[in-house]
Amino acid sequence: MYLGKVIGSVVSTKKDDTMKGRKLLMVRPMLADPDNPGAFKPGSNTIVAIDTLGAGEGELVMFAQGSSARQADGLKSVPVDAAIVGIVDTVNILGHRTYDAKNS
Repeated sequence: MYLGKVIGSVVSTKKDDTMKGRKLLMVRPMLADPDNPGAFKPGSNTIVAIDTLGAGEGELVMFAQGSSARQADGLKSVPVDAAIVGIVDTVNILGHRTYDAKNS
């Protein structure tokens, strides 16, 4: 699993039938900053992930990629490469509170 920030959404009116009615979100991976363990730095890429939990823009989420993404509930036959599988409450790295949803 990876951590990422939801930065937007994707609307696609024409897609595989198994994806109809499913929300797609743009996710930017967030990496632990080696120079400052109390902060994240954004990754250089963005990912379209299927939302299984009702995440929203600005939230920090956990996402799975590859065949692991299809292990999320109800996605076994859906052609996805990334799925949001958790909405993050807090992150602590090396004793530092890196993220707290209540203060974001």
